[in-house]
Amino acid sequence: MKKQISKYSKFIPYLYFIAAVAYWFTDVNKNEGITAYPILLIAIPFVWQLIRPSKQLNFSLGIIFVCVSSYMILAYLIDFFNIISFPETLSNFIILGGMFVFTNFLMSLWMIRNSMKKAF
Repeated sequence: MKKQISKYSKFIPYLYFIAAVAYWFTDVNKNEGITAYPILLIAIPFVWQLIRPSKQLNFSLGIIFVCVSSYMILAYLIDFFNIISFPETLSNFIILGGMFVFTNFLMSLWMIRNSMKKAF
């Protein structure tokens, strides 16, 4: 059982990011309509990693999303400590997205860890 869990646990970050993209798409699609469909393009590399894993793509995705997550953490901390006052709409967005900030960072680090392993 433990071997089977460790076998499939490497796919958790990709499933997480696919779920986050799906949530983002449905949220934007309710308000914007057809203009939300380009958001689905973000999920293509993660789906590709599930179908045909590649260490290079995995490492690239990990680095890109660690950088993006780092900026999100920085924005979240700036808002939390009131260093810069954001407009109310942006402040609400940062508060609502706060639960994704640290999870995105952890999942990105997990992807980098997967690409460093000998066998993927």
